[in-house]
Amino acid sequence: MTANEDQEMELEALRSIYEGDDCFKELSPVSFQFRIGDLDDSKSFLLEVSWPENYPETAPHISLDTFFNNRISLETKQYILSKLSEQVEANLGTAMMYTLFEWGKENQETLMENHQPVTSAVTLISNSDVMNNSTSVSKKKEKKEQLTKAQKRKLIGRTDNKGELPRGWDWVDVIKHLSKTGGKGED
Repeated sequence: MTANEDQEMELEALRSIYEGDDCFKELSPVSFQFRIGDLDDSKSFLLEVSWPENYPETAPHISLDTFFNNRISLETKQYILSKLSEQVEANLGTAMMYTLFEWGKENQETLMENHQPVTSAVTLISNSDVMNNSTSVSKKKEKKEQLTKAQKRKLIGRTDNKGELPRGWDWVDVIKHLSKTGGKGED
């Protein structure tokens, strides 16, 4: 059998096994996503697997780079990938997707035992970056508020004693607007 025939057979098997299973997603005939764990489980992760031309004689490409996995630390991802590559080596030359997916499900706890959820992307930004951003934002605001004396007088003339513009200051005068646009009343 050729590699293509092997791939065709495995693809058909995967489609029939995982039909209706929301954990499995076929991105293309040689690229798949498989979620290990429930959507609301903090220890779930999404495998993205693609087959090279000579698969299954050549190892599939396995990635954890999907957005779904953004809360998993780099160390945990590397650990999962190293354990999966051991399984790939053991099954090289045979249809292995089902085996890999099921092995991942059975070993989810072990694979994720050192997982500390990364709560948000903010934790990845250093404090100096945050400080730089906030100072640059405040500089922009200062520049915006530098008005000429004439602009200040005009602004004060339009505002009340609290510095707020009166209600309706930006409303359009309907009659003036219609006279400029040529709008006609209905008869």
